[in-house]
Amino acid sequence: MDAIYIGVDFHARQQTTCYLKTESGELVISELKHQDKAQVRAFYQQFQGQVIVGLEASGYSPWFETMLEQLGCEVWLGHATEIRRRARWRQKNDRRDAELIWELMVHNEFPRLHRPALASREVLRMLRYRQKLIKLRTMAKNSLQAIALQAGLAKGKQLFTRAGQAEFERAALSPMLHWQREHWFTLLQPLNQQLLETMVWFKAQSKDDPMVTRLRTHPGLGLLTALCLVHTLQPVSRFRNTRKVAAYAGFDPIERSSAERQRFLGISKAGSRLLRYLLVEAAHTAVRYDEDLQRFYKRLAQRRGRPKAKVAAARKLLIRAYIMMRDEIDYAEFRRRAVAARLARTGQRPDVPEVLIGQPASPRQ
Repeated sequence: MDAIYIGVDFHARQQTTCYLKTESGELVISELKHQDKAQVRAFYQQFQGQVIVGLEASGYSPWFETMLEQLGCEVWLGHATEIRRRARWRQKNDRRDAELIWELMVHNEFPRLHRPALASREVLRMLRYRQKLIKLRTMAKNSLQAIALQAGLAKGKQLFTRAGQAEFERAALSPMLHWQREHWFTLLQPLNQQLLETMVWFKAQSKDDPMVTRLRTHPGLGLLTALCLVHTLQPVSRFRNTRKVAAYAGFDPIERSSAERQRFLGISKAGSRLLRYLLVEAAHTAVRYDEDLQRFYKRLAQRRGRPKAKVAAARKLLIRAYIMMRDEIDYAEFRRRAVAARLARTGQRPDVPEVLIGQPASPRQ
């Protein structure tokens, strides 16, 4: 073999490696402790030429992946469930897992996952961080709303205005509720400042990105959703069709049917949870300003209910974003193509207003 394949069963505190020693033709299995990072680095420094290291995707291996890249090794991340499904034995331990990963790599059966670029990983990490800040702020605001209701103040969003906070300060509260109110307001101030700083960072990241600019022309797709779409789906050339994109984001339906019985269990929810959340939130706005999405949403809401209609609208929004990214077009051009294709199926000529296309309509023949 020209390349050196190393299968790694990776854990938080240790790893088990498996590779083939070309001199003797035997498999070498060893164990490395992560407390000694120098030993781990020295182990991988001993290999010369093209070195490919395969391991299961996990949330605690970024430091190891960075170290391998610094040493010039190629990193393959595999789907953990698919790797286990390919095992030919019932017993499971670290040595067998490392050997299994090595065998899959050598026989070109390793279920390799796409690994985003470093810049995309940083943007996605910041998006997840902002989402956690939003959850903390929502919890703080809900707690303050509960305290206000106990004091007889049902002001809703107006509670956090200057007038609402002044009225809240004058409300009669028990000593314990007064103490909680002060601490919740103290917690809100740094959260709001941190969220503002994250938005400044996101704007700087999207300043010179034409793909983000094109996506934001679609109603409902804001800065955060456009950034998540771009850095999750790039490069879009790896998707063969729109069904692959929907499956990658977890919007594909799960079916459990047999004989005459047909049963659908909802969407798979695979892939990025953050992307699905942002798309569902964006669909709320998109169905208000896009006529086609609005008709689709209302028609499906009457048949299947509003929750399923929202998810279906989010899936359509994802497919639209993929087409805009793939063809490098904005929303106006996407609408023009959609109208032309629809009328071509019915054998009619398009009669689209000028504001929709962005250019004067051609005269009828």
